[in-house]
Amino acid sequence: MTGTGTTRPDETERATLDKAAAENFPVAPFFLPGDWRDDLMAVYGFARLVDDIGDGDLAPGGADARLLGVEPGSAEDRLVMLDAFEADLHRVFDSTPRHPLLRRLQRTVRRRALTPEPFLGLIAANRQDQLVTRYESYDDLLAYCELSANPVGRLVLAVTGTATPERIRHSDAICTALQIVEHLQDVAEDLGRDRVYLPAEDMKRFHVREADLAAKTSGASVRALVAYEAQRARDLLNEGAPLVGSVHGRLRLLLAGFVAGGRAAIHAITAAEYDVLPGPPKPGKVRLLREVGVTLRGKG
Repeated sequence: MTGTGTTRPDETERATLDKAAAENFPVAPFFLPGDWRDDLMAVYGFARLVDDIGDGDLAPGGADARLLGVEPGSAEDRLVMLDAFEADLHRVFDSTPRHPLLRRLQRTVRRRALTPEPFLGLIAANRQDQLVTRYESYDDLLAYCELSANPVGRLVLAVTGTATPERIRHSDAICTALQIVEHLQDVAEDLGRDRVYLPAEDMKRFHVREADLAAKTSGASVRALVAYEAQRARDLLNEGAPLVGSVHGRLRLLLAGFVAGGRAAIHAITAAEYDVLPGPPKPGKVRLLREVGVTLRGKG
């Protein structure tokens, strides 16, 4: 992502933000007010970069490490990078951050009076990824999603000035669902990183071993397990869907896009007969638009 020592800070920033097009859900679509789009992209840039650090997707010793003040010899240590990133996050709230994505975020934080907690949660999730690579129970996975996914929805509500306790509860359900769907799409990729987000107790129930997840295609037991977890994600999306009807205007369309993105991804997984091992099943645009319409009508 970062390239060589000649990479300019603005190029580093753009390389991260450009990844928004590959997400399962719309990040900052054109129909939103310009200030919302700017702020949502700032939040996305933070979330994407911290995930890239946690996943080891940055070029070792590249521009991001230099911008964060990490010595070249330490840049391959993800925990060191996360510590440096957290230190720069604190500068967002009390001085001037070093990284251009965090300087962008500082404008949003000040405009929307955002607090550090959701950002710290995302960093904590990526620290956990370095230390915890298996989850025994579904409840353990939900606790991880509380850090890795739910802060994003809470930030969307904060940016748009629409946060209430009930909306936060619905948002958490949607965000957790989206995280589970992403885990199902990326079973093979995650295993390549020595991570398994399928709960061990569920794997045991469906007689799935880790060796089964390393196959080129899914056997019957793996498909049954993926179908089971996909239904859990579907139920969570349905639980959170009332969030869409609780708001109006363009925000309603944005939130419908989040729910629809998850539903369309689950449909793609189902259409692949739950065989996620050859690669992530991805929904087409027609299916996504169809799901947006269903969600806006309060169905699904």
